[in-house]
Amino acid sequence: MKKFFSEFKEFIAKGNVLDLAVGVIIGGAFSAIVTSLTDNIINPLINCIGGAEIQGKIHLIGDNYIDYGAFISAIINFIIMAFIIFCIVKAVNKAMSLNKKKEEEVAPAPTTKVCPYCKSEIPIDAVKCCHCTSDIPEEE
Repeated sequence: MKKFFSEFKEFIAKGNVLDLAVGVIIGGAFSAIVTSLTDNIINPLINCIGGAEIQGKIHLIGDNYIDYGAFISAIINFIIMAFIIFCIVKAVNKAMSLNKKKEEEVAPAPTTKVCPYCKSEIPIDAVKCCHCTSDIPEEE
């Protein structure tokens, strides 16, 4: 049982699990913001412009009804969330590609050079080749 909890603790401590948990929490909070935006700002604007009642319901037999207003609100919420996620992913991908280009542009300084006589690889600051014992001329 102790090993089980130790493995569980190791699993939870991994970065991916913690990142996922934070993402879900922030996503839930962001979803509430988008829902509020849709219900409190976008739907009333659509009602004013189009004259249609988005919070409408079609009554069926008895107490049953089709709540098409809630369905339209859910579609608008989905479109807004999908658009924002698309923009965030696009921005992150662009930032990652810019970062990758910067890393590729900055090549590390060479640490070795080639002996002009025996063509062996020697340290960059060597003045004598360790393979053929030739004096290495200074580079200008």
